[in-house]
Amino acid sequence: MGMHVIAASNPNQLLLLRLPTYTVSSSLHHRPSSSSPPTGSSSLSIPQWTPSSWKTKPALQLPTYPDQSSLDTVLSTIRSFPPIIFAGECRRLEEKLSLAALGNAFLLQGGDCAESFKEFNANNIRDTFRVILQMSAVLMFGGQMPVIKVGRMAGQFAKPRSDPFEEKDGVKLPSYRGDNINGDVFDEKSRVPDPERMIRAYCQSVATLNLLRAFATGGYAAMQRVTEWNLDFTEYSEQGDRYHELAHRVDETLGFMAAAGITPNHPIMTTTDFWTSHECLLLPYEEALTREDSTTGLYYDCSAHLLWVGERTRQLDGAHVEFLRGISNPLGIKVSDKMDPNELVKLIEILNPTNKAGRISIIVRMGADNLRVKLPHLIRAVRGAGQIVTWVSDPMHGNTTKAPCGLKTRSFDAIRAEVRAFFDVHDQEGSHPGGVHLEMTGQNVTECVGGSRTITYNDLSSRYHTHCDPRLNASQSLELAFIIAGRLRKKRLLSQDKLPSFRF
Repeated sequence: MGMHVIAASNPNQLLLLRLPTYTVSSSLHHRPSSSSPPTGSSSLSIPQWTPSSWKTKPALQLPTYPDQSSLDTVLSTIRSFPPIIFAGECRRLEEKLSLAALGNAFLLQGGDCAESFKEFNANNIRDTFRVILQMSAVLMFGGQMPVIKVGRMAGQFAKPRSDPFEEKDGVKLPSYRGDNINGDVFDEKSRVPDPERMIRAYCQSVATLNLLRAFATGGYAAMQRVTEWNLDFTEYSEQGDRYHELAHRVDETLGFMAAAGITPNHPIMTTTDFWTSHECLLLPYEEALTREDSTTGLYYDCSAHLLWVGERTRQLDGAHVEFLRGISNPLGIKVSDKMDPNELVKLIEILNPTNKAGRISIIVRMGADNLRVKLPHLIRAVRGAGQIVTWVSDPMHGNTTKAPCGLKTRSFDAIRAEVRAFFDVHDQEGSHPGGVHLEMTGQNVTECVGGSRTITYNDLSSRYHTHCDPRLNASQSLELAFIIAGRLRKKRLLSQDKLPSFRF
């Protein structure tokens, strides 16, 4: 059994790099994973899997490193490093996600579009974690169900690009692909892929997760502090007022619970579960952090608890799908309006041949109008195949536009419309809206226009800090949480109305 560091109350368990007595071994045996499907479990012919079998498949979106020996040295070093996360934590997350698949929990996944080296500091990590805590409190109160908190943090560096090159003032250079690959400065030296960046990314991920674990288990996340999670710049706003009202109701509930015997020192009141996730993109790095679990014989990618495959790399015969099918982490599949329903069924069959609940989350990114047309067909195809998945809304990536000033932005109204469409379609289909996936930050940025504290196109340049795509700030994130909580509450009340009544 893996040690659940995240939920532990023992202060000694806040140490991240406790060594090989954990369930994940540091050895990497290249033999078939026991997570591979048994013969006859799939209609597809699936060859033997190893952590490196992805190299036999076409690989998109991977950088070309100029010095192979330097790359080999770095990967060898990373293979010798301790795992960042542990197998038992992944299994616990999978259990929680299985509840969301059945409508008995809700996934809140959020964080940076792309983490950066220069904006790495404790305050930024704390503030994003604090907004996620706020949002989860709002969602729990509205939905009266557990909220699964997963950060796009501690590893979300690499970014796929639609064009391998970018051009400015007649100068053409390779595109910026994330701080773990190359630099965002527009010069030739910065844009050369540097394998040493992977070591820095590993170290930053370890430090970020260490701090997150401390916040999650060290008292910061205690429900008694619900009133203290509000950030200063949201204090005097409509969302701040609504949050204070909710926090007051939570305080009253805690008083009732204390009177009933659940004291403030009870572990359930002082700690929270928090998991990490990122896109599985830089396969050499992901392979180097793949370990065999000594208790189950299964392989886990120990760079994050949950990995997802992106819209640009989810080819059925591609390297990324090949790698992901053999690891036992919970997986996400990003899906746009381009996804064919039959192809989605085949992809799920490859990645989850035993149809294990909690294994697969379908993260839908379409824009509101496309979603209303396309999502019902996907839901019906998956249901018709008898597949169990967690449906998640990503209302960010289908709503990116360019402002008159040239900056990329997203409209809060469009984001809200896609979330509403997501809930409407699931109501129509009788399926479960299982979660939301957001690019957001605890910083007071001005990157998405709209919201109750209206950000206009003219405001964008004042605090536009993102390395890649525009993010919701804390006020906008909290506003969206109240909207989602309202839909969860409505769904809960409708379900209660449908329950049979009994006379005694």
